[in-house]
Amino acid sequence: MTTQGGTLVIGATGGIGSAVARSFAASSPLTLAGRNAEKLQALAAELEAGAHPLDVGFESHLRALFEGLGELETVIYAAGAALPHLLAEADAARVRSVWNANYFGVLWTLKYGLPRLAPGGRLYVIGARPELVTARGFSQYAASKAAVARALEVARLETRGKTLTLVLPPAVDTPLWTQVGRPPRGALAPGAVAAALLADRAGPGGDELRVG
Repeated sequence: MTTQGGTLVIGATGGIGSAVARSFAASSPLTLAGRNAEKLQALAAELEAGAHPLDVGFESHLRALFEGLGELETVIYAAGAALPHLLAEADAARVRSVWNANYFGVLWTLKYGLPRLAPGGRLYVIGARPELVTARGFSQYAASKAAVARALEVARLETRGKTLTLVLPPAVDTPLWTQVGRPPRGALAPGAVAAALLADRAGPGGDELRVG
């Protein structure tokens, strides 16, 4: 079953992704993709959306996802991983997990998703403010998010008639923080990021969306 003119949320089972899915559910046909199949199916049933379990680190998974979809108006990439550790303790498996979620998943989304994006369509990627992630243990998280920002700059040169927006929220209160302790004081609720995305989708759009 193909989705025409709809919204795709990748990383829909995460804190920001699930909030975005709920915000966009009433505005267009919705397709959800994520790694946790059980949570994904439950959320899709709640929102009457399509569900595609996948691992964004595999190019074949993203290719199959987009091959099964029709033209899309909006794609939101909300998958991500932190797995903080000191450089002296760098572990290949953890490094790959961070880069797969934060960078390679975006790369495959650009490769296979942009051809499915309608003229005038929008692609949003949840990024990170450099000043907030330059911290001990966050070398791979910070580096992968910086790589995404540069990749989007080049992708804009190669893409016409579509808007590629890097979303830069402050700290957001999501389960990702369980990897490092607890969210910092004043962290935004995921719903605030979702609301900002929904409002931006109704406006002219731009290369960057700062939230909060």
